[in-house]
Amino acid sequence: MNDRIDVAEGAFGALRTQLREAATAFADGPDALEGILLGIVDDVDRAVREPLEIFPVCHHSPASALAMARRLREKQPKVVYLELCEDMAPLLSELRNCRLPVAVQAFATEVAGFPADWAPLSVVAPITEASAEYQAIAYALDTPGVELVLVDRSSDHVFQWQPRESSADEPADPDAPPAEEEAALHGDAVGVEIGDLRPRFAELEEHLLRHGRVRHWSEWWHQYVELPLGDSDHDTYRQVMLLIGSLFRRLAPGDPHRVRVDEDRERYMWTRMRQHLAATGVDPADCLYVCGAFHAASRVAEFGVHGADTFEISPPSGSTWQHGLIPSSHASIEAQFGLAAGSVSIAAAEWAKNLKRTRVRPFRLTGQAGTKKAATPERTAAPAAPAPAAALPDRLSGFLRRPPVLDSLDEAELLGWSVEIVRAARRNGYLASTADAIAVFETSILLAGMRDRAKPTPYDFQDAAITCIEKDTVPGRRDVRRLVEIMMGGDRIGQVGYDALPPLARDVHDRLAPLNLKLQQRGVRRALLDIAGRPELERCSDVLWMLSYLMPRGAARPIMGERRLGERPIQESWDLALGTHQRALIELGYEGVSVEQVLEQRLRRTAHDPRATAATVLQAVEDATLYLRSRRLADELGTRALEVLATERSVDGAPDVLRRVRRLLAYYRTTEPVLPAWIESFVKTGYAHYCTLLPTAFTDEDATVPQVAAMLGFLFSMESLALSLGCDRHQLELALAQSHPEELAKVALLWAAQVHLGRLSRADLRARCDELLRNPLVVPAYPQYLSGFLHALEPVPALTDFVVEAVSKAFAQLPDPVLLPWLPTLISTLRSGGAELAPLLIREAGRIFPGRLAALDAWVPPWRAEREAVRPALSAGGSGGNGGSGGVALLAAHPATCDAVARLLGCDEPWETVAAAPRGVALLERHPETAVALEALLTTP
Repeated sequence: MNDRIDVAEGAFGALRTQLREAATAFADGPDALEGILLGIVDDVDRAVREPLEIFPVCHHSPASALAMARRLREKQPKVVYLELCEDMAPLLSELRNCRLPVAVQAFATEVAGFPADWAPLSVVAPITEASAEYQAIAYALDTPGVELVLVDRSSDHVFQWQPRESSADEPADPDAPPAEEEAALHGDAVGVEIGDLRPRFAELEEHLLRHGRVRHWSEWWHQYVELPLGDSDHDTYRQVMLLIGSLFRRLAPGDPHRVRVDEDRERYMWTRMRQHLAATGVDPADCLYVCGAFHAASRVAEFGVHGADTFEISPPSGSTWQHGLIPSSHASIEAQFGLAAGSVSIAAAEWAKNLKRTRVRPFRLTGQAGTKKAATPERTAAPAAPAPAAALPDRLSGFLRRPPVLDSLDEAELLGWSVEIVRAARRNGYLASTADAIAVFETSILLAGMRDRAKPTPYDFQDAAITCIEKDTVPGRRDVRRLVEIMMGGDRIGQVGYDALPPLARDVHDRLAPLNLKLQQRGVRRALLDIAGRPELERCSDVLWMLSYLMPRGAARPIMGERRLGERPIQESWDLALGTHQRALIELGYEGVSVEQVLEQRLRRTAHDPRATAATVLQAVEDATLYLRSRRLADELGTRALEVLATERSVDGAPDVLRRVRRLLAYYRTTEPVLPAWIESFVKTGYAHYCTLLPTAFTDEDATVPQVAAMLGFLFSMESLALSLGCDRHQLELALAQSHPEELAKVALLWAAQVHLGRLSRADLRARCDELLRNPLVVPAYPQYLSGFLHALEPVPALTDFVVEAVSKAFAQLPDPVLLPWLPTLISTLRSGGAELAPLLIREAGRIFPGRLAALDAWVPPWRAEREAVRPALSAGGSGGNGGSGGVALLAAHPATCDAVARLLGCDEPWETVAAAPRGVALLERHPETAVALEALLTTP
């Protein structure tokens, strides 16, 4: 579209002629350079001729805020159009209940029409006092008869215009501040760019930084835009900002998506303004349009009150949006919008200095936290007579030809900074002294002179402080860069007042009021709850446990006390930081009106998630019982757990299922007269389910030993209940008969299961293990069997004594090259199941092994003593004829061997004849129980 204005008309005709001559001289003839330069002037001319006054601003710019305050008092507009998401308008009146900086947030958890992985959707618009947007908001809300209209796209359209395909991660900005707590207040929210002014042409930004002798864009803007425009009149400020916006717009790279979004935003805003003008009939001369300088120099057909009405606004999606205010900080604004570290803090300091120097009265909302009450009320807005378009002066020519103003050195200000930074450094552990303050003062002047500046800027001072004070880096200590930012106001963090909080947040503060703590303040507060002495504090405990479940860990952290099924709290101690995590508490308010409702919704969402497992649903059941004490919700989620278990085809969650079902069964058996129907069905279904999966799990390489042990633990521990509910034990016996594991640890598990079912005796199991130790080919793999026996303690705890015996034999007989590599496996196994396995082994070992070190030498292990007692006792020499055996007959048949041994030992006793005794007598002596039982059977009448 050719929107070129005739060069003979308008106030910028002389400037166009000069730029054409300059383009011809530099480019050696008319070419693209002339088109760019003259196009910039055309954009400025078009914007200043618009009947609806356009006020271009830059994001968090003190110069823009100062010019806005001046213009509002001069023009007194009746309608202020502001570039901000139109659905955020109802929240702006709540700013008076907050301490700035804060951010207006739109939040959506129920996503419809967008990819599911985008959820939750969040849009924030941070607001600081040193911003033109806040000046416009404060003027419109506190001046009778003034209407504030937000005209930018809605939060829903922000995501409607986002590309659906996932883009690669952008490289980190080298100017971005470090990751700190204050920089994460906005989370992953999308920031609304109000007045974003930064070159999108990398070569242009590099050229400006190099020739301006600065490190980053924020410093260039402060030096070459903020300072010159700080004392300029309205026309000069407006035309220069339009010039910069047009320059960056015309030199922007051709990113199709970004260009299309920018132009659609401009079409959207002008369409909304024309609709409002038509609906209200207000004169455009009585209005003021506050927008970013980039959008003020728009060239779309819909531009202006007489623009084309060809843009159609798409309807919103089905997403449910919630709105609120969240705390913000200078660091979070810098992190979200890619500004240099400390730039917003320096802007705040510059804003305060400009107000003191120019004596301009800024606009502040009545009742704003941290401000004084206005002495006189603001005047009612009155329409201002617009100046004719032909009378607009050309301020650009004079501004562009004017040499830079060299500010004189303010020694008092620089000296105050130097003294303050040394004081702050000493408080933070630096060995700074008066000499360092003098060095910082002189170095700041030196750096400014090296950069062609007559007056050091805050950035020069920051570099000088780092050079002179930070001689070394100490971990855990704030660096000097951060100390300078704090000195400039960088530690200022906003706070949302009680009246501006959502209902849930206010309810939380009301319910925690008995603690008598200032929970809205930042920092950690220690809460001591003597519930036994003050039973009313139990309600506070319930709220705190729900908050610890729903909010980040640092928000509500228990120090003493725990919540377990079936137990009542007595005393608790908490570290609370609700003021620090105010954003998280506010976002909870977007999900419901009470913490109970939010917790119930989250538990339901977890249970009905398509990826939910039986273990996760059982955890939701336990949490519903633990935190909400809701039998209704627990039964509902338990039924869902039964459905999920029936559809599972893996055993990955078997350990968690076993652990949680045991806890729930123990709880219901002690608190309820009968078990809930869902848990009976769960045990019955789980018994059949795990019996079916058991043969496959024994042979599946993906099924681990702990998972198979947990399956067996479920089957054995729930067997009595399952059989009473109608299950058949033959199903378990068939499953074990069909199991043929190849992994040695699983083989040991199978043996333990057979012992539990009576298919294998302990003597046979001990014989198998002894045979493994005697086989040199199997000895290297013997620790794998032991690992299986350790895991077998979960389903068969009665084998604890045998496991202690097997481990003791392994330590006694295994060679070091086999034993030592196995020890880490033993330790990790005991650590993973330490809560249940280790106490069993320790208790059994304490029962078997001697309690004193002196008794250890003479101690005989019980398994060895039992084996020796089983051996047939031989009769001693000269004992008569009641102890004969096969060994005695063998010696009598071959006396030569015994005679040789006797001569060697010096024995001269003669041979004696021993009468043969029946072998059954010795058997009856060792096992008299059989004879006693037979006698009782025969003598019974």
